[in-house]
Amino acid sequence: MSLQYLKDADAVGDREKLIRYVRLHFGDGNEDAGRHEIDKAWIEALKPLLDVPPTDREFILATLAEKDHATLAHLFFHLHFYFVQKSGEWIHDGRV
Repeated sequence: MSLQYLKDADAVGDREKLIRYVRLHFGDGNEDAGRHEIDKAWIEALKPLLDVPPTDREFILATLAEKDHATLAHLFFHLHFYFVQKSGEWIHDGRV
């Protein structure tokens, strides 16, 4: 899928094409594996919060308020891979 393909999908609001790209990317070409990768990241992000530990909410809120949209998107992808790696089921090469 080309960048133009993704831009065109975004321009017409075709979310299915966009999420399919994400699933294929995260699943190294396998959409079902990509779904599994996304699920692993969410599970690993949830697990440390189950005990309701104190967190640095000020840092989070300041980051959201001060950083631009593209930087936050890049952070989101890095966090995804961080949590997938924490799952112990790492299929990626680590590059975003």
